[in-house]
Amino acid sequence: MYEYNSGIYQNSTLQPDSEAVVISVSPKEPNDINIAEPEVTKNCELGANKNFVKTSTEQQLEYLLSNLLKYGVLLASAVVLFGGILYLIHHGSEPTDYHIFHGTASEFRSPAGVIGAVLSGSRRGIIQLGLLLLIAVPILRVIISLLTFLLKREFIYVLITSLVLASLTYSLIGAYY
Repeated sequence: MYEYNSGIYQNSTLQPDSEAVVISVSPKEPNDINIAEPEVTKNCELGANKNFVKTSTEQQLEYLLSNLLKYGVLLASAVVLFGGILYLIHHGSEPTDYHIFHGTASEFRSPAGVIGAVLSGSRRGIIQLGLLLLIAVPILRVIISLLTFLLKREFIYVLITSLVLASLTYSLIGAYY
């Protein structure tokens, strides 16, 4: 919330010990709502606050991670779609019987089994491979973030990212033990 005091708009929600960038802009008239947006933009472009400027390595990391997520999800979706089309071509005209529950085949209960099913030409295996890729994309993102934080020696983020990776790993592997 901004208050108008002595010709200056001030943010009244800041805590006493907090840091803030203060840009004094006198309005043309006391009731003028437009708070000189071009001047604020110009000050930000000049780097008035260096804490919000990203380094080139941070921008490269963000670009890498965003492309990993984008293309990883697209690849996983394409694999699932391809496997689904092949499955429907082969099994699309079969009648369904929901009176008996058929569990998942043992070959689809592990990543090694899924890869073996794909290599043997299983259409369901291709769908399962796409789902495994979809699960692997965010895990790969966490691993890349962990390695980046290790290289930058930001150990608090290394600890947090390690906890996230341990949680993901346990949720995937914990069912087997």
